[in-house]
Amino acid sequence: MKTQKSSLEFSHFPVMLSEVIKISSPSKGGVIIDCTFGGGGYSKALLKFSKTKVIGIDRDLSVISIAKKLEKKFNNRFKFFQSKFSQLENIIKEDIDIIIFDLGLSSIQLKDLKRGFSFKSKDTLDMTMGLTNISAQDVVNNLSETQLKLIIKILGEEKEASKIARNIVKARSEKKITKVYELVEIIEKSKKKNFSTKINPSTKTFQALRIFVNKEITELIEGIAAATKLLKPGGKILVVSFHSIEDKIIKYFFTNFSKNKSKPSRYFPEIKNSDSELFERYINKVIKPSIHELEKNNPSRSAKLRYAIRSKNKFIYPDGLMQKFSKYLKLEAINV
Repeated sequence: MKTQKSSLEFSHFPVMLSEVIKISSPSKGGVIIDCTFGGGGYSKALLKFSKTKVIGIDRDLSVISIAKKLEKKFNNRFKFFQSKFSQLENIIKEDIDIIIFDLGLSSIQLKDLKRGFSFKSKDTLDMTMGLTNISAQDVVNNLSETQLKLIIKILGEEKEASKIARNIVKARSEKKITKVYELVEIIEKSKKKNFSTKINPSTKTFQALRIFVNKEITELIEGIAAATKLLKPGGKILVVSFHSIEDKIIKYFFTNFSKNKSKPSRYFPEIKNSDSELFERYINKVIKPSIHELEKNNPSRSAKLRYAIRSKNKFIYPDGLMQKFSKYLKLEAINV
């Protein structure tokens, strides 16, 4: 008898699955980490290849029931941990062949209106992905106007951040902001009408709050560094990103810590076998969803897939990555 799928599983669409499978080459076997398990789309596809062992990781409590089914079905080949992927080193004690990251908000989280990720929600302003100490409600009601402006401007890349932050502070002085629709109304009143775009006016502010609440940039930087340390020589790290900040970080990491990284000047001597060369020659190629996939899953339109291959060099922590994106890390470190 087939195991009945839950509504959560039906609502999940793994982005660029065929491309991920092709790059991962699971027919060769190996240990694979699915760092953003979600509805289990990647894990289930990888487990179809009998020589694979898959480790699923997700911070979200709601996906544990899906993971338990896989653990029962593949008890010797699948293991799940509810954890943030920044904690990879504390969980995994073996060398890994493939590590996959599918960043951002999952369809499971977005479609559950009670969690407050969607503009359509009438519920509490939450936006927590799991294992989080604060909510979006805490942020909008407790941070200063300047702090809110910086979060919305930098993490959301919102040009009208100043007015939105000012109106949030004004609104909360009269009544605490607790519901999603209350914040949506404030944002809509703050932004100029733009009839040339179909993007919801709240999109960038919601993105900023979600990233801040879940410390997504800190998680990403610490997660990809930890993943690189765990990879075997020749192992691959794959990252699917959905907004420009994520892609900027991944591109910089793969490019500047690979064997073909650019020299600061053409007059500088070429450095051979540098310890900072964590990856083989990186091909700066972005893989995007096919037209066929976009027809089935329009939200994948902004997805970008990059991957890099681990070099034989000893792992040295990429401090330069932390320094390059320190403005995001400092911003996410603000106490609420």
